Amino acid sequence: MTVKCSFYILDEDRKTRNLVSAFLTYKGYETIVCDNNFDFFDTTKASSYPILVADHDSLFSRSNLLLQQILDSEREMVVILYAKPELSKSLPHHPRLIFLTKPLNLDELESVVMRGLEYQSIKVRSPEQPVDEYPHFLCSTIIGKSRQMLNLFEMIEKVSESTATVLIQGESGTGKELAARAIHQLSSRSGKNFVPVNCAAIPDDLLESELFGHVKGSFTGAYANRIGRFEMADKGTLFLDEIGDMKPSLQVKLLRVLQSKEFEPVGSTRSQKADVRIIAASNKNLDELVTSRDFREDLYYRLSVIPVTIPALRERREDIPLLINHFQAQFSRNQKRLVKGFSREALEKLCNYDWPGNVRELENLVERMITMKESGFITAEDLPEKYLGINNSNSKTIVKTNVSHDEAALPENGICLNSAVDAFENHLIIQALQRSGGNKKEAACLLNLKRTTLIEKLKKKNIQFP
Repeated sequence: MTVKCSFYILDEDRKTRNLVSAFLTYKGYETIVCDNNFDFFDTTKASSYPILVADHDSLFSRSNLLLQQILDSEREMVVILYAKPELSKSLPHHPRLIFLTKPLNLDELESVVMRGLEYQSIKVRSPEQPVDEYPHFLCSTIIGKSRQMLNLFEMIEKVSESTATVLIQGESGTGKELAARAIHQLSSRSGKNFVPVNCAAIPDDLLESELFGHVKGSFTGAYANRIGRFEMADKGTLFLDEIGDMKPSLQVKLLRVLQSKEFEPVGSTRSQKADVRIIAASNKNLDELVTSRDFREDLYYRLSVIPVTIPALRERREDIPLLINHFQAQFSRNQKRLVKGFSREALEKLCNYDWPGNVRELENLVERMITMKESGFITAEDLPEKYLGINNSNSKTIVKTNVSHDEAALPENGICLNSAVDAFENHLIIQALQRSGGNKKEAACLLNLKRTTLIEKLKKKNIQFP
């Protein structure tokens, strides 16, 4: 069923409300601008499913009601409210309220608008569904209604009020960076930079310079001074992803920065202050790395002042239809496709799948299905074969590494060993890319390689994977 929504733009700043209206109109939505002579609360009654996009101060200068009262009185309305970051803590938690920080980012606005439409769509399909069972959103980036995700939302909101170091752990593709961004957006540092660094994607000999910067002439190729990520994140948040791949010598320097709040650029003898909040993440078990002495125990305890665990997608299967609905709406709009949705059988197959790549794998699959299908419903017959198993919960893929004598027999005329080894390596790389849905990081893990090593091999071998 199609939901016809009207978007009401409420902002006393004329330039901002006209910008928001023009942006949403350009995206194909029906918008109504609420200027100083416009009575919003009377007019919305003419719209079945109103979505209000409002500036916090402008909304409450127009009404004496509290936000909770507005939501209770307008039962069909979704409110997208943008305000200063510190106001987020005083707002009620409600499934029909989506919060954005000022200054308003139009890309974020487009994302949450789609979520508002998803909410309305779900409401139209299931009007008997209680309000508490509607999908919940956090900082316009994380979606879920399962108990695990609601617990995660609560943890993130509590953590954001602190300045303590946070360690986020979870499998690859669960959304660790999204959680880190949510913590930053809800914190008092949200007006400053959020600076992500993937420790596994940067070569070991360059990571120190990337983090702390360098001075001119400190090493070959250092033709000028360069600031590092720590300096970029001053007064803000530095997100160290895949911290478990950091080499031991750099772990020592990071520990010193955490202890002294100072760092030294490569080649410099002068220390610089660092007012930076650290959020680290890893898909590896750092407890095991500490036991095997591959990760410093003292650094581990410094990083895990507040540990946060992101649940795997197979642990919150009730969120899978919501995520599919979200990604379908997103890719259908972006790619101008007319896909109506997934059939019931297709959804059942996907809910039973084990999702080793988690949300990232699901997102890649939905994008692929939208691209290939173009219109109509996506059925179980359209899904790749690996998603069609009755129950994949405990299944593991066994990779055949032993070759029989017959298969490895040397041809009578001999063989070019280098070519044979190269062909076998190409075959394994392509298999890994197919299994990971084209995700190079996951493919590298399957091959027990660093992501940068795999990328170099792809370039050298001229392998292009769609």
